Amino acid sequence: MRKLILFLFLAVAAAFSQAPASKAPASQAKVLSRVELDKLLETPDKVLLIDVRRPDEITANGGFAVYLSIQNGDLEKHLSEIPKDRLIVTVSNHAARGGKAADLLASKGFKVAGTVGAQTYESEGGKLVKIAVPAQKEK
Repeated sequence: MRKLILFLFLAVAAAFSQAPASKAPASQAKVLSRVELDKLLETPDKVLLIDVRRPDEITANGGFAVYLSIQNGDLEKHLSEIPKDRLIVTVSNHAARGGKAADLLASKGFKVAGTVGAQTYESEGGKLVKIAVPAQKEK
């Protein structure tokens, strides 16, 4: 009986440990660490950060000092405005939307270094710029 229980336990554990083979990765883009991004930012004339988050997310979570803001849903409409001579890093909160944006840009011939999550970057010790929303004037 013990052998049967042990066998069932091992079979169940093996079944749960296997990832489905048909599930495709969310993105082909490299997720950059804080160290990797900081290294790229040492040459600001060669890299372009494209932040695909909504403005309220950038305000709430912080962002980078210099970036191009194009939300993910609008990216394809603005391809002609993105320089092709720069290495591109896409930014989102945790790199999921940024990865999708990076894949789109790479498929359109842009040089993409990868993607970064702003909150992940900050949790690894990186410094984000916090944007204070101006107070509304009373009417």
